[in-house]
Amino acid sequence: MSYSVVVEDHPLLSRIEQALDSIRPYLAADGGNVRVLDITDDMVLKLELLGACGTCPMSPMTLKAGVEESVKKAVPEIRAVEAINSTPMQEQPAGQPGHPLPPTPVPTPEF
Repeated sequence: MSYSVVVEDHPLLSRIEQALDSIRPYLAADGGNVRVLDITDDMVLKLELLGACGTCPMSPMTLKAGVEESVKKAVPEIRAVEAINSTPMQEQPAGQPGHPLPPTPVPTPEF
């Protein structure tokens, strides 16, 4: 992986990478991955979503519930995790290719 000189020398990078390595198999199973881009002065980890993660409509949820949770648990110094190429779910148009429609309720049978 290539990092900027600042990130490459960051004291938290190895712990962050270990946390990411623990969830990478799950991302890879769906054709995705993540790459560390930056760790800001206010302890925000900036990531790039790669492969299928970059275009998946579920990537905001994966980022918060999977990636951020794992990183913050392993590296409590990290305050937040952000993806530079993630589209928030509310901005994704439903029914477009790659954007699912909301679930349709299933009628409950009457007895």
